[in-house]
Amino acid sequence: MRTLYHQWLSPFCRKVRIVLAEKGLAFTLTLEKTWERRDEFLALNPAGDVPVLVDGDAVVVDSQAICEYLDEVHAERPLVGATPTARAETRRLVAWFDLKFNAEVTRYIVDEKFLKRFLRMGEPDSQAIRAGHANIAYHLEYIAYLCERRRWLAGDDFSLADIAASAHLSAIDYLDDVPWDQFSDVKDWYARVKSRPSFRPLLADHIPGLEPPKHYADLDF
Repeated sequence: MRTLYHQWLSPFCRKVRIVLAEKGLAFTLTLEKTWERRDEFLALNPAGDVPVLVDGDAVVVDSQAICEYLDEVHAERPLVGATPTARAETRRLVAWFDLKFNAEVTRYIVDEKFLKRFLRMGEPDSQAIRAGHANIAYHLEYIAYLCERRRWLAGDDFSLADIAASAHLSAIDYLDDVPWDQFSDVKDWYARVKSRPSFRPLLADHIPGLEPPKHYADLDF
């Protein structure tokens, strides 16, 4: 049985969960409290970060490495892209969300509003949260630009680009911080992603002591 070490609102862990489900692969979720620095976990990943996938004898670390590994081992329906051009565009957009979006939005909102509370690290930094709210509009405008020109973010096919983007947005949406009503095209795209069976387990997530907004699991929000 595969085991995925994860944390609730980590977009990188969510990305891997969606890929595993898209591939129809069974797996067990194990919540890893990385701040405890468990010796057993550090033996799997000396960096001490999640996600980590244990797949038989294989231990794969880093969300992108895991997703590429799964796409190669289970290549029936590629999520990275079927051609060199498609793969290049998909990887470009994955990097956009995992690096740029994460640095400018996710870290400001999720880290401040959730991790600080969860780890009892004091009050959230309101200035950081305001920066995240300001920055997300720019990124949603870019997603809207892509949606106007393509069926999915990277092209005609649902891909890892859609998965990466929706993983970040789902974490922020759990905290009710996505201004959906201002971006109807993005809302329509996200509704299509939410309707995929692979996304349903994320919508069923309920963090103890922190309930999501009512629209979070609503497919017709």
